[in-house]
Parts: sequence; C-alpha cells; structure tokens
Amino acid sequence: MPRAANRLSPLTVTRTTKPGLYADGGGLYLQITSAGVKSWLFRYMRAGKARGMGLGPTHTIGLADARARALDCRRQLLDGIDPIDSRKAERADQRIEQAAGITFKQCAEKYIEAHRAGWKNVKHADQWTNTLTTYADPVFNSQPVSAIDTTLVMKVLEPIWATKTETASRLRGRIESVLDWATVRGYRTGENPARLKGHLDTLLPKRSRVQKVVHHPALPYADLAAFIKTLRSQEGVAARALEFLILTATRTNEVIGATWPEFNLDEGVWTIPAERMKMSKEHRVPLSTRAISLVKAQHDVKRGDYVFPGARDKKPLSNMAMLQLLERMKRADITVHGFRSTFRDWAGETTHYPREVCEAALAHGIKDKAEAAYARGDLFVKRAALMQEWDNYCDG
Repeated sequence: MPRAANRLSPLTVTRTTKPGLYADGGGLYLQITSAGVKSWLFRYMRAGKARGMGLGPTHTIGLADARARALDCRRQLLDGIDPIDSRKAERADQRIEQAAGITFKQCAEKYIEAHRAGWKNVKHADQWTNTLTTYADPVFNSQPVSAIDTTLVMKVLEPIWATKTETASRLRGRIESVLDWATVRGYRTGENPARLKGHLDTLLPKRSRVQKVVHHPALPYADLAAFIKTLRSQEGVAARALEFLILTATRTNEVIGATWPEFNLDEGVWTIPAERMKMSKEHRVPLSTRAISLVKAQHDVKRGDYVFPGARDKKPLSNMAMLQLLERMKRADITVHGFRSTFRDWAGETTHYPREVCEAALAHGIKDKAEAAYARGDLFVKRAALMQEWDNYCDG
C-alpha cells in the first residue's frame, strides 16, 4: 500500500518536470506550472470549500521545510484557525507595525492628492485641507493613523457639532474617508471610528435636532418685476448675468461658467455639461425669449470663450460679482441664490404646473428612488412653457 504521507523524495522533486500536482500527503503538494515553475501548495477544506495556500518555491523551500510548514497549517486547522486568514492577519499587523510612523495628516495629504483630479471644483481640495488642518490636526497631532479611535474622533467633533453642525458633518465624512483609505493601504485595521451609521449616531445628537435651517434670503416674487426693471438699468456684465440667472433659475457657477458651445439659440436650449452641475448630471435649460436676447447681446460684444466674461477675457465673471452688484443696488437683504427660491415660490403658488416640472426646472433630483427609476425624461417641453411664463412675469 502507498504511504499516506512523505510520498515524495528530494530526488523526485528535482527530477519531476511534467506540469501538475504531486501529493506528498497531509495536504502538501508539489505544484509544477506549464512554464515549469515549481512550488509548494497546501490544500485543505474549510467550511465545505477547498482552499489552497502557497508555501513558497522549491528553489528556496526544501522538502523538509515544506513538510514542517504543512504541519503548522494542520495544527492551526485543528485549533479552528484558517491558515490563509491567519497569514493575512499577520502580514497586515506587520504592515501596520512598519507604518507606525504614518500619521493621519500624512494620510490626509495623500488622500487629497489622489482624489484632486476627480474633484470638479478646484477649491474642493483647499476646503478639505482647511477643515482637517483647523479641527482634526490639533487633536490627532502626530498620532499614527492606526491609533485614531472613537475617543479621538469624538474629541474633534463634539466641540463644534452643535455650533457648526454643517462643518462638523463634512469634517466627520472627510475623516471617515481618510481612515478608509488608510485601511485599504494597510496602515490600520478594524472598524472605522468615524463611521456615522450604527456608531457615531449613537453618541452624537441628530443634525436636525441641533442645526438650525438657514435659508438664503430671497426676494418675494411680488416684488420681482420692479427689481428686474431696476436691474436692467444697471451697467455691466454682472447685471446681464444676474438677469439671465433669474430667468433660467440656475446657480451662480452654472451661469458664470457658461461657454458658447453650450448654447443652441435656434432651438432655444442651453445644455450644461454634467461636470458643471451640482448633481453631476447634464441639464438642458429651455431659454425664454428674453434669455435668448441676453445671450445674443453678449455675443455681439463677444470676447473669449465665456458668455459672461470677467475683467480678463480668458476668465469668467467672478463668483462674487453678482453679489457685489446687489450691494451696489443697496439690496444686501437678498442673495443671488435666493432667486431660485423666488422662482419656486412663484411656480408653486401662482401656476398649475406639477411639482416635478418645477423641481426639474431647478435641476433637483427625485429623492424617491422608485419614482426616479421611472422618470426617464427631463420634461423639457413643459419646462419650456413654464420658463416662458416666468419670463413674462419677470417682465411685469
């Protein structure tokens, strides 16, 4: 009868060249690939599944050493330990030990650099750096990222959770992302102490309980026609841009970043590419009669790629220009963004257009996932009629 173990000999290991698996016994195999590479393999069953663990190449690990390693694996299995999982955990611990000097700040810098190209807003990286530097760094100090725990995270968040709720919420998310990155890179192990659901939400009060909702000051729609009349008497690109923003119910960055290729004036359509939209989804804006005339007027004095250029031809209008215009008009009581609320109030209270049409005009996403799954169109025809009525209302 063949022996159950130690079937191979050093001479057999050396002379055998045919690709395949050759059993030595006890789960140990000599493995020869089609390329002639020889190595040791330990095969076993775990939870009803076959697993294979490499033990090293034959030119480095001899037969006796391979048998000793296979014996260690069998002992682990006897103790209820999976050898592969055990080795992975051991290597992870070694990496963390080697990376003991890697701080949270260093990980944050690497994370920001790795994601910088994917952020559509160039200021996003600065915002990340500023919030982490201001609030996290003084607490985490020079602690290795592997040492960041729930106590330290709470020490960062608790002082500002009730007073600067929005900042604290974004800060928590950024800390969580950096720690997730550090875990994937092997600099730490275990659960993420900055995770909100099922963790920090049991320690911190809900945002809705501590955060006061602050709406952008908006002009009542009943006063809009008079405001538009005054606005049209103002000189400069900022005044034209603000009127266009009001007529299209769009956002500041969408307007000042508008370029000529985005417009099809024959069709009366302004197509804002996804990378410039808050929801990262292309948005078609139906242009009313007055909106088209504003764009055409800008084209008559065209200078550069931007429809509403800044002081320098190759730069867009400053994102503060329209706000400064309101201040010059002595209307510091309202904001540029507030005109979207003015439009929504008017549409909701004085027209019979369905809610989804009004929300689509503002490029708001549908929160109900089931409803969103069936909403394939963008309601463009209905929105075009709505925006022309809005144009007529603005004109008095």
